[in-house]
Amino acid sequence: MINEALTSIKGIGPGREKQLHKLGINNVSNLLVYFPRSYEDRRKIFSIKELENGVTAGVVGTVVSIMEKKPRPRLSILDITITDGTGPMKIVLFNQGYKKNFYKKGQRLYAYGKAEFQYGSMQMNSPQIENLGTDAMPDTGIVPIYPLAEGVSQYVVRSSIRNWFDAHHTMDEIMPPEIRANYMTMNRYDAFKEMHFPSSSESYEKARYQLAYEELFIMQSGLALLRNKEQCHVGPKMEPDGVLMEQCKENLPFQLTGDQERAISEISQDMQDERPMQRLLQGDVGSGKTVVATLSLVKAVENGYQAVIMAPTEILATQHYEGITELCKHLPINIALLTGSTSKKEKDRIYEELQNGTIQLIIGTHALIQDKVQFKNLGLVIIDEQHRFGVNQRAALQHKGVYPHVLIMTATPIPRTMTLSVYGDLAVSIIKEMPPGRKPVKTYVVDSSYKERLRVFFGKEMTTGHQVYVVCPLVEESEKLDLQAAEELFLELKDYFYKSFDVGLVHGRMNPKEKDEVMQAFHEGHIQLLVSTTVIEVGVNVPNATIMCIEGAERFGLSQLHQLRGRVGRGDIQAYCILVSDSKGDVSQERLRLMESTHDGFELAEQDLLLRGSGQLFGLAQSGLPDLRIANIIKDIDILVQARNDVLSYIREFGIEQLEKYMKLELEKRFGEKFLRILYN
Repeated sequence: MINEALTSIKGIGPGREKQLHKLGINNVSNLLVYFPRSYEDRRKIFSIKELENGVTAGVVGTVVSIMEKKPRPRLSILDITITDGTGPMKIVLFNQGYKKNFYKKGQRLYAYGKAEFQYGSMQMNSPQIENLGTDAMPDTGIVPIYPLAEGVSQYVVRSSIRNWFDAHHTMDEIMPPEIRANYMTMNRYDAFKEMHFPSSSESYEKARYQLAYEELFIMQSGLALLRNKEQCHVGPKMEPDGVLMEQCKENLPFQLTGDQERAISEISQDMQDERPMQRLLQGDVGSGKTVVATLSLVKAVENGYQAVIMAPTEILATQHYEGITELCKHLPINIALLTGSTSKKEKDRIYEELQNGTIQLIIGTHALIQDKVQFKNLGLVIIDEQHRFGVNQRAALQHKGVYPHVLIMTATPIPRTMTLSVYGDLAVSIIKEMPPGRKPVKTYVVDSSYKERLRVFFGKEMTTGHQVYVVCPLVEESEKLDLQAAEELFLELKDYFYKSFDVGLVHGRMNPKEKDEVMQAFHEGHIQLLVSTTVIEVGVNVPNATIMCIEGAERFGLSQLHQLRGRVGRGDIQAYCILVSDSKGDVSQERLRLMESTHDGFELAEQDLLLRGSGQLFGLAQSGLPDLRIANIIKDIDILVQARNDVLSYIREFGIEQLEKYMKLELEKRFGEKFLRILYN
């Protein structure tokens, strides 16, 4: 019933169906989960005489005059005066002169907005307006406000949803009966109806809690089934650390931090179990995850297995290869690098030596998942910055061994709330401690009036042999304009420094080979200042870079800004991050000030989620999990933990098969075929 066509609802013809498609609503199911973004309390209709300055209210009145004024070029003001018998009120619309034909004298209107006493009369600037018939009354009560697209009105969404509820009085229950008995205070139909058209604040809160719990229970059920699938298999059980591991630790040119020691110990324990490891290694930029990865790889080789590490780009794979080769130079381990630009002759040699077991450790990019890559005995798979790979790519690499251990690494700090939801099927190790000798990057927020001073500063740093990043924002909607702005800035800086320093440009429209060449030139010090429109590859290490200047900083997320800041300050030299923003918005300013005072990536990630909303969860598109529609993983952490515990308790009491029986259909509906393929492949 719920997957029926939209046109099955009274009042939706082809025209209205097209409008709803603009909102991503393609069937009844999509429509019912298109929840309001906010609500307005319109339970009382005020008379104009009752209005007080600054009050947000709704009034009904009849149009008595319509006048358009054009006080200056590019500004038009449309004044619509209405009266309800108790007095007049002006509705003022800016730059909407085209609407003067929408309204006529004698028409009844409902206006909802902020009332202000200005120029001797009461007025509302740009209120929401409903055109009422002779006897019609406006939507009152607690009214839902939906996110809209151009050409779609609140009325279209509201009436479509209301008409579905008017024609139906039940909805299928989807939760296991035992869970329903404990947590569901209303049936599903009533909960959905309350979310769209609340009868009171209390009943809305109950409905929201119930549907948020249901959403998180479904997500945690999916993760539990994934975890169970992995734990059913028998993987490569390894011995406790031996001579090779000891040698590797002894040859390290530095002391391991406490967090690194702990992570290595947790990974070793997992690899000594016959159940395949599924672990997430989170470490802030520059915290030393590569060392932990190297020791994990050495452990696999020591036990007679092959090991692989896959990175999202050639430059990052090459960097891992150089770093790991250096750390293992005293060890009898055969290491290879495989990327798209490896020569055919070299590729053929690698394919052969992987198959016969001569190569014990391989580092590479997507090239590793080609059919020609066959291992003799794969025991450990490490995936770096896994959100850059699709579900199928990760699975393809894992399937080259018989249930190998899997370690996923990320430098993107993920808050605990997110780890529980997105990575609920993984154990987690966190490295927060920075290696000794690292100086925190000094961070400053400035506006564009600092332009000349910044250039002088860049010049001073480059004169001492250091390098500079200048990053411009790039968002899809304005890609051409952004690219143009970046190219102009590049030419400007090139011209400014032309006698003294080389300036490079890297942007998303360049092909990967060109991009890599510029990055390589910067990496090797041939370019002193790099202008970039793309987020510079996570993990690319240029120890000589001491300045990260970010233009239009308010357009980046806090986690993104923190990642960019982590590109500098990799050595023991003082580094600087300069955030340039002319935004006067309170939220933008608050976010940027946080960057000045906070260096903890995890704290910034939490704040980012609070300030920007959970939206598209990190990596969800890749992990196969759906967006959350009701639950907010920051604000609803208690519900998330409750749902997780209840899923585990349910499995203990009734068994995983019973959970699967109840949840499979819903998992298929929400997670799609991709998720089921992973679950049942």
